[in-house]
Order: sequence, then structure tokens, then C-alpha cells
Amino acid sequence: MTGSETQARIESDLQVMFSEQEPIDGPLTLYEAMARAVMYNLDHRVEVMNEAVSQNQLNLSRYDLLPQLVAEAGYRSRSNVDASSSENIETGQESLVPSTSQERDSFTADLNLSWNILDFGVSYFTAQQQADRAMIAYERRRKVLHGIIQDVRTSYWRAVAAQRLQDRVGPLLERVEQARSDSERIEQLRLDSPLNALNYQRTVLDAKRQLQTLRQELALAKIELATLMNLPPDQDFTLAMPEEDVVMGALALEPAELEELALAYRPELREEDYQSRVSAAETRKALVRFLPGLEVFSGLHYDSNDFLVNNNWADYGVRVSWNLLNLLSAPARLERAESREELVIARRQALSMAVLTQLYVSYRGYRMAEEVYSTNQEVADVEERILEQLRSSQQTATGGELAVIRGELNALVAQLRRDLAFARAQNALGQIYVTVGADPLPETIEAAEVGTVAAAIRETMRGWQDGDLFMRSTRMDVGAEQGLPDIS
Repeated sequence: MTGSETQARIESDLQVMFSEQEPIDGPLTLYEAMARAVMYNLDHRVEVMNEAVSQNQLNLSRYDLLPQLVAEAGYRSRSNVDASSSENIETGQESLVPSTSQERDSFTADLNLSWNILDFGVSYFTAQQQADRAMIAYERRRKVLHGIIQDVRTSYWRAVAAQRLQDRVGPLLERVEQARSDSERIEQLRLDSPLNALNYQRTVLDAKRQLQTLRQELALAKIELATLMNLPPDQDFTLAMPEEDVVMGALALEPAELEELALAYRPELREEDYQSRVSAAETRKALVRFLPGLEVFSGLHYDSNDFLVNNNWADYGVRVSWNLLNLLSAPARLERAESREELVIARRQALSMAVLTQLYVSYRGYRMAEEVYSTNQEVADVEERILEQLRSSQQTATGGELAVIRGELNALVAQLRRDLAFARAQNALGQIYVTVGADPLPETIEAAEVGTVAAAIRETMRGWQDGDLFMRSTRMDVGAEQGLPDIS
């Protein structure tokens, strides 16, 4: 690769990666961010292409079921006559003068149809396997989509907290620095007890340190969200700020109900179901290969040789072939096929146990996150009321500026912790949906537009809060020809 080729590849990729996207013309809501991730995320695009390749492979495998129809034509020429004579095998004397029955130049054409019943059986099971592999690709796409939606949910709420913090932290930090400078001057001029001045500086610096630590935790949230939506990491955009009293989403189902849904709809388990059918078909293919091959054939032929009485003719027949040495490997092949089936079953059972564990861990984590968020909400409310009292005291000249600044710092830190607790609770709730395998998209979408997809996701997730996690669950039983809505 030359330098110019590498540079051309870089420019081409950068141009294509972020092309053909609807521009952001206002503050992004959560559902718009999810819709952009579904439509433009590159990892999801890769899975869409993998599913398309598997579907194309399925379409190709069906052609292997057809018989072979071979057309041949040829021209033949000799430099001399193709002549021969005969010899008496008893006397050794020539019994026929040299003669020929073949022209020096001839043209031939053949059309042969053949159908091997054994190959048809193998191809039939192979087509079944490919249909299951197409469904495996679909389930893998579901898994990637669920992960993307969950990552967007987490990054969005963290980015909201960061944006809300940035709108307030700048002016407050300037006042903190001014108050700290004033305190240092008071200490130097000995206008107050040095211990009181140092205690105040310690309090202010401690609150500032907490604020910086929390802000550092959120620093990358917006970049992560931009990456999930396939935006340039340095592109600036604004998030729609939710109301201050935004409430947590509800979870209408109990663990026992979620357990049954998870075992039925989790993409990894459904993938193992299809894989078990692939292994079962492999066992049947192994059995078919031990049978004799029965081939039916027929053909139409033409030869321009003028010495032939019939220049056109047809033939047909049946051939049977059987590789008897395959019987020697039959026990080993069958044992291997059965072992694969047992392995898939054992792997599915182990995965089922892991899914159940994830479900109960997620459910417990969500309930704990709810409690933590509720506590942080109460702390934030108390800090806000304290700040109101401090501001009232300042107006009546009974309190000082320093106390107000400290109250504002405490209130801001409490609000940020509340926002972070809310983001963690949303992440925990989303993790339950991921563990269950709930699909964020309906069966069909009218148009591949951000607004339309966002509305569909919003409607689906509102149904989740009512306990209807699978409004599109009929999709799970209709076969390999369908897939997720084509919004690529």
C-alpha cells in the first residue's frame, strides 16, 4: 500500500462514514438519539449486512436442490483421416482394407440432464441448515440492537447530567475562586481567626473537588453518545433537557414473569435453538451420505459426422453408486454428530442458567438503584431548601456570601449526584429489558426517517411500562424470510 492509497482510503472512509444522515436541527430527545443509533450506528450496519449475506446464501442453497442441466458443444478437426483396418485374430492376416467412419471435421452438441437423489437429500438438509443460520444472523442483529439501545440510554442520561452541570458550574466556580481569594486575604490581613479562614477554605475546596470529580465522570458521556449515533466525536449538539421532576420508568412485571420471557426471547438462547436444529440436520446428512447414490440421467445429442446413420439421438438411464468404504467411518461420523447435538443442548442449558442469573441480578440492581435515586432526590430537595434559607438570611443581612456559595456548591453537588443516580437507575431498568430480550422496534415502520423511528421506539417503550414487552412477539415464529424493519 502506497501513501497515496492509504490517504485515499482514509478520505473515502471519513466521507462515507458520516454521509446520508439527517441533520440535527434541534435538541435531541432520548428517542431521537435511539433512532439515530438504530439507523446510523456502524456496528448495527455490519449486522444488517451479515443478515443480508446469510439470506443471500439461503437463496443460493435452494438452487442446489435442482437437477444438473449441462449443455455442451464442440468442434473437432484432424490433420489426417481417422482410418483403421481389421486383423483376423487366428491367422493374423488383414481382413479388411483401411476404412473410416469419422469425418476429419465434425461438430457435436449435447444437452444432459442428471439428478442424483443422494445429492438432493444432502442439499435439502443443507438448505434447512442455511435457513437456520439466516435466523441466527437475525438473532445476532437483535442482540447488537439491544446493546446499542442500552448504551444510548446510559450515555444519554449521563450526557444530560453533564450538560445540566455545565450550564451552572462555570459561574459558580468563578464565585468559588473569588470567595477563596477573599478568604486568603482575610487570613493574611488577620481580619478573622486563621483557623476559621482555613476551615472555610477546606470546605470550599472539598466541595470543589467533589464537583470536579463528578464532572470528570461525565466528561466522556457526550462523546460516547455521538459515537453511538455515528456522529463525528467532536460534533457539537444539544440534548433536550427533561423536566426537573422527571420520574423513573415503571416495571410492571414480577421476576417470575420476566424469567419466562427471558428464556423465550433472549437472542442468545434463540440462537442456540437454531444451532441445535443445525446440528440435528448435520446428523441426518451424515446418515444420508451412507446410502447408495441413485442418479437418473437423460440427454439429447447431435453429431455432424456424415458417416452416422442417426446424427440426432437421445439417451436415458439410471446409475447406482455406493462407496462401501464409507461404512467403515459410519460409527465415528454418527458419534461426532450426536456429540455435537449433546454439546448444543448442554451449552443452551448453561446459557439459560446464566440468563436467569443476569435477570435476577438486574432486577435486584434496579430495585436498589431506585432506592439510591430516591435518597439522592430527597438529599437534593433538602439542599435546595437549605440554599433558599441561606439566600433569605443573606438578604436580611443575617448571613454572608460565603455561606451562600457553600450552600450553592452543596446543592449543585447533590443535584449532580441525583442525576447520576437517575442515570444509573435508568441503566439498571434498561438492563432488565436487555436481559429479557425485549425488542425496541415494532414489526413494521412506515418510513426510514428519524422522527418516524423515534416515534415507534417511544410507543414501544411506553408499552413496556404497561408490561407489554413483546408487542411484536408474533415475529418470533414466522420463519427466516422476515427480519427486523429494514431501516438501513
